[in-house]
Amino acid sequence: MNIVIFTDAFLPKIDGVGISIDGFCRILSARGHNFVICAPQYGKKDNEIESEENGIRIIRFKNVALPSYPDVKIALPSRKNIKKAMETFPADLIHIQTPGLMGRYGVRVAKTRDLPLIGTYHTLVSEQDMYVSAYRLLKLDKILERFRSRKKIKNRLKKIERKDSGALRKKIIKKLCYRLYESCDLILSPSRRIKEELRKDGIANRIQVLSNGMDFSLFRNRARVLHNPSAPAFLHVGRISHEKNCEIVLKAFALIREKLPRATLSIVGDGPALTSMKIEAALLAPGDSVAFSGFIPHENLPEIYRQHDIYLTASAMETQGLTTLEALGCALPAVGVDAFALPELIVHGKSGFIVQPFDHIAMAARALEILETPGLYERLSRGALEVAGKHELGACADRLEKIYADLIQPDSSGSDYQENDCPVGEARKESSEIDLIHAAPRETSAAFLA
Repeated sequence: MNIVIFTDAFLPKIDGVGISIDGFCRILSARGHNFVICAPQYGKKDNEIESEENGIRIIRFKNVALPSYPDVKIALPSRKNIKKAMETFPADLIHIQTPGLMGRYGVRVAKTRDLPLIGTYHTLVSEQDMYVSAYRLLKLDKILERFRSRKKIKNRLKKIERKDSGALRKKIIKKLCYRLYESCDLILSPSRRIKEELRKDGIANRIQVLSNGMDFSLFRNRARVLHNPSAPAFLHVGRISHEKNCEIVLKAFALIREKLPRATLSIVGDGPALTSMKIEAALLAPGDSVAFSGFIPHENLPEIYRQHDIYLTASAMETQGLTTLEALGCALPAVGVDAFALPELIVHGKSGFIVQPFDHIAMAARALEILETPGLYERLSRGALEVAGKHELGACADRLEKIYADLIQPDSSGSDYQENDCPVGEARKESSEIDLIHAAPRETSAAFLA
């Protein structure tokens, strides 16, 4: 099969979209399938992964950076590049991975050439609307960042942000995004929760759930034993951006540290909120208990996970949650929030605990419960491995290969399009565990302080 992919994010930028595309293409190209990946140009590092070997060709598009978030690239139109992509081989199918301009170019090509079109719904773009607000596009947040350590000015800044209401902006972005995906013959959702969200919002297209998968040759560990519960090492990995709510993790850790003064927190990653998070950490947990390591190459992350005891995340906008999946694959129990896809990975009581979004007190309480309850850490560590095991990359690639083949040569009976809600196509065994999510208690301040 000959597949042309259009994406607004790809290597060397490290995120779930790029890693997923790279992993699937490498496995499927080794089976004889051919890929062209149309992606933004990032700079000199592009040359490290430019290759036309093994059935994968990468074509880079010039772009401009979003002022409020330079890592986000707005690809410029290029008929020359699109022509080059489509002349590489007789394309069988177009696969868009993002709803930005690259995704729109892919939709147009599919319509013009009458090709089947798949779209993977990787990103809740409407939850990142703050980056197109005047407050951040004009970089007022950067100008005033240095004043965040002053409480009075910090409170005024929060008032400015609140006045910049994003309700209408979110609706417009969501509508534009959905209009793009409604052009697809099939939508792939990385999780059941996101599929349900799309259905709730009126998307009538065929939708199949397909995990982005994880490379177990990198992220794999044995079940762990907690050796030093009085000095636990907490970890958060990911893009340090405003929508990821990293400050909630910091607030939770500050409460944990009141009970366990030797506890540490490592925050791995880079992003537009890094400076403000460092200031927040200095205010909440003075000293060297919080370490910011910045960007770490993806191949070095397995060792980082294995050096820590518990994974914390407060992101309320995950379509799957790659770093959470990696942490589980390295046998780390996790505490996260009950929002979108995270509860499918952090299965309440099995691989960790979920709390309500923005509830740092409950997050701290659950983390302490894992540390203080005899045998609980070890049980959650085993559960983490079991949950992660359902997302093995090779099995996910098997399903994607079949999805491609079925769309290119559809079965006249229509049986190939039965919607399967399991990550790798196995019988749904987790329904009772997923149901536990909705029964998870809403922890209170009193529960933590008791």
